Amino acid sequence: MRRRNLLRAGLTGVTALAAPRIARAGPSRVLKFIPQSDPATLDPHFTTASVTREHGLLVFDTLYGMDNAYLPQPQMVAGHVVSDGGRLWELTLRDGLRFHDGSPVLARDAVASIRRWGQRDAFGAVMLARTDEMSAPTDKLIRLRLNKPFALVPDALSVLISVPVIMPERLAMTDPFKQVTEMVGSGPYRYVAGERVVGSRVVYEKFAGYVPRGDGTPEFGAGPKIAWFDRVEWTAVPDAGTAASALVAGEFDWWENPTIDLVPTLRQSKDVAVVVKDRSAQNAIMRFNALYPPFDNPAICRVVVSAIDQQSFMLAIGGAVPDLLVPQKVGLFVPGTPMASDVGVEAMQGAGDPGKLQQQLAAAGYHGEKIVVLAASDSPNANAIAQVGADLLRRIGFNVDLQTMDWGTVQQRRASKAPIDKGGWNIFFTLQTSTQNITPAAAVALRADGNGWYGWPTDPEMEHLRAAWFDAPDLAAQQSAARAMQVQFWRNPSYAPLGMLFQPTAYRRDLTDIREGLPQFYGVRRM
Repeated sequence: MRRRNLLRAGLTGVTALAAPRIARAGPSRVLKFIPQSDPATLDPHFTTASVTREHGLLVFDTLYGMDNAYLPQPQMVAGHVVSDGGRLWELTLRDGLRFHDGSPVLARDAVASIRRWGQRDAFGAVMLARTDEMSAPTDKLIRLRLNKPFALVPDALSVLISVPVIMPERLAMTDPFKQVTEMVGSGPYRYVAGERVVGSRVVYEKFAGYVPRGDGTPEFGAGPKIAWFDRVEWTAVPDAGTAASALVAGEFDWWENPTIDLVPTLRQSKDVAVVVKDRSAQNAIMRFNALYPPFDNPAICRVVVSAIDQQSFMLAIGGAVPDLLVPQKVGLFVPGTPMASDVGVEAMQGAGDPGKLQQQLAAAGYHGEKIVVLAASDSPNANAIAQVGADLLRRIGFNVDLQTMDWGTVQQRRASKAPIDKGGWNIFFTLQTSTQNITPAAAVALRADGNGWYGWPTDPEMEHLRAAWFDAPDLAAQQSAARAMQVQFWRNPSYAPLGMLFQPTAYRRDLTDIREGLPQFYGVRRM
């Protein structure tokens, strides 16, 4: 209620806020942005956090970019040639590529960057496993010699999960499991380290040496990237009411993820547009840590999944605007996309009889041990599902230790493989965005070789089916493999699917040419 009262005051011209007043936007050449959170990690290879991905696409560039149809288009490359029956790929860098330190972008920078990224990303790992040799015969030529044909090379190099950005070789040689902290990219904006305030502020300045592509359509991550603003300033504003009032008052230009309960009121402002730019939906999940009991036991995970009522989780986020919710039960992929199916979704019955579920947990081997559940206090959507999830877990018999912290700390904690009594965790909640929900290639939570995304499940049958999807000769074979993956998922779930929603973004109506998908800042202009 406090947030709604604050916003109502802002809409009627009263700008006094509970938090300290935020300075009004300066010259029109500065874009002021409220991200979903402050980025705890700046290394785009290191994490799948969407706020880091958005930072990465400002500072760095990629060999290929994804268009609105989720198809790869040349970005840093002028083009490529495929020969030897699909086993030899030669990619040529386009002219004019320079890093922010003035040095030219060379093929060896790209080779080192791809190698590093591929050790972190699920799609990248598959591509590297099919690559016998990756080299830089010249300063502009990247050569991949494959052990079997792999037509998805451009798709892998355009993926927007942990992003395959190109950084200087000296940085790309950093251990992929240690963070790069020096931000030297070749993208349209450069990171201003001297103005960084950890927890609240990130600043970027236009890179005068950036040469946009001369062709292509500017959409999603593809086409010319033209920087119209001299500066882009990010300010984390944890209180949603403060953020909404500041946007309405013109103190900010763009709020990445307005809370759903404030959307109806924001829509009343003639100066603010509230628009769904990411049409692939966000997938809410309860992620299990498969390294330690009790969620190293598939039978216990199945009991949790059986207790899920997706509607209760989605209403906790989007009850104020139900048209933003995906109404049906959803499995692994966005309904309406080619890989989606309803196979096995009936496994999610809801906690109709908690006593019966408690008995099933005991029979499966749960003996009342404490489980550590992480909740992000400054991420309203993630926090809402965490609260619903923690309550559900308690009702069906778990001994829950709910630990609430900021999202940056959650990101750091979830990366830890420490035992539970040494600072580890059992469950965290998140919403996966955009392309993570479209195909097995980008579905990081489905990788099950023990070395993948946080939670680290091991499931040889799921890995066999993932490989079958990558090797599928046509769409029908891909769909068959995706359905089989969903069957296997219910047998050995690595997370509990909590439903999907379309997250809107909100911005001042004098901004134009905002791209579809995740927030990107090139092409955006002020009218």
